Amino acid sequence: MDKLSNLLFKIRSKIAFFPTIISLAGLVMAFAMIYVEKLGISDYLMNVAPSLVIDDTDTAKTILSTLIAGLISLTVFSFSMVMLLLSQASSNFSPRVLPGIISNQTNQIVLGQYIATILYNIFILISLEPKENEYQTPGFSVLLGIILAVLCLASFIYFIHHISQSIQVGNILTNIHARTKSALESMLKTQKNQSNEFPDTHTWTGHKIYKTGYFYGILNDDLLELCKKYDTKIYIHLFKGQYILDGTKAFYTKNNLDEDALDAITNTLLFSNEELAGDNYVYGFRQLSEIGIKAMSPGINDPGTALNTIDYLTSLFLELTKKWEFEFITSDDGNNWVKIKCAKFSEILYNVMATYRLYCKHDITVVRKLMQMLRTLANFSANDSHHKIIELEIEQLTKDAEKGIKNERDLSKMDADFISWS
Repeated sequence: MDKLSNLLFKIRSKIAFFPTIISLAGLVMAFAMIYVEKLGISDYLMNVAPSLVIDDTDTAKTILSTLIAGLISLTVFSFSMVMLLLSQASSNFSPRVLPGIISNQTNQIVLGQYIATILYNIFILISLEPKENEYQTPGFSVLLGIILAVLCLASFIYFIHHISQSIQVGNILTNIHARTKSALESMLKTQKNQSNEFPDTHTWTGHKIYKTGYFYGILNDDLLELCKKYDTKIYIHLFKGQYILDGTKAFYTKNNLDEDALDAITNTLLFSNEELAGDNYVYGFRQLSEIGIKAMSPGINDPGTALNTIDYLTSLFLELTKKWEFEFITSDDGNNWVKIKCAKFSEILYNVMATYRLYCKHDITVVRKLMQMLRTLANFSANDSHHKIIELEIEQLTKDAEKGIKNERDLSKMDADFISWS
């Protein structure tokens, strides 16, 4: 991540990103059409294709006023639907799915199209002058405003369809899974072109930082440049998503550096007052598990959704077993300059299983599904340390299930092959 991509990432996550850009485009288009009208495009079209030009000022004013009022109502209704969607997603699934819905490009583009058309029609309406013998009504601009309004109606129909689909839990789970898997695959692709060789860091000098917030990334290019400049290697002792307090020992350097160098290195570490998903794959595991646990609450009582989340988690865990426990920033010559701490497979698996065991240990179908996930991971993972971790989780799941499930027949089927009937 560099400075530009970091800035774009912050801006892109805001709901007003695309609406602002498209609205400005509508404003520019309005001024462009006013200028073109002064050049006489409507007068020319009156002679060539009179049916394309509205040649009555009062009619043009009525049409534009009606379109503006209607589009404002449509915009308010659409924004209300977005707010309702966010409220339902927060209460039914998890508040952490909101950033993904807010940053949905389709919703932003449709809302931006509404505002752009409203602005266009307002400025075209302002440009209308009292009717005179020598004055030609900007009929072509009015016609273009009508066309834009019709396109807004078509977009509204699509918006209704899209928003009804986006609130469905299956689509939410699919999007989270796709985004998390993409982040993991990107890291695995980078990992193939790297070595995991790095000097021992136990004797290196540790440095504290005096910032507070969630650590969400590094300006890789800037940090690599600093490493080369000061001829030192660095170990970042933070993992993405970690909340940092003042005085936290954040990184270690091989060589002793002055204060200016340490400040420059600290400035390459990115922090935020809120959790940002970005390319943090751990966030996806957390979102899926929270949705699954929420589905098992008495108020929602949807074990089918919990089973679906376990399917997606199984797929992601299979990818995670291939990942190293550390990330590296590597120069073009293949030399690892920076080593970055990551959340371990054992930690992520434990956090996921701990929550499911607590809230789902009484449900035999969910327990069997979790058991199937663990058995699948054990069969596909070639890492001996992973096998020990998985076997420990199987043991803990069995103990909790025996406490939560009293039916002997159910317990006898706990380790049997799971066949979904939903």
